[in-house]
Amino acid sequence: MPKNHGDLSKRKQSGGRRRRYREKRVYELGGEAAETRLGTVRLTEKRVRGGGKKSRLLSGDSANVTDLKTGQTVKTQILSVIKNRASADYDRRRIITKGAIIKTKLGDAKVTSRPGQTSVINAVLMGEEES
Repeated sequence: MPKNHGDLSKRKQSGGRRRRYREKRVYELGGEAAETRLGTVRLTEKRVRGGGKKSRLLSGDSANVTDLKTGQTVKTQILSVIKNRASADYDRRRIITKGAIIKTKLGDAKVTSRPGQTSVINAVLMGEEES
């Protein structure tokens, strides 16, 4: 369900109630979450404000994993989603968002990109002390 990003029902800094001076506007409406899953690559395009296009990743099977010790980036296959701290529901459903921990052929990695916004999964290899 889309979120409203308007600022009409907040409270004042003093704690007093701020009254709405107008109704909600369509341009204050956010979009549906892409909820990127593990699977064959599926992309979709969405028209954004100003007429541009935003590519969304609905499901993906590979990630660009960077090893911070060597500085090398390798495209590798994602084996599974280990943990997603964004939401307990996302953790159960194994949805990939920024901050999710994925298991790759190179080892455990933390997702650093926003796949639902940029249509690519970038990750950083985690050390043994981080996982």
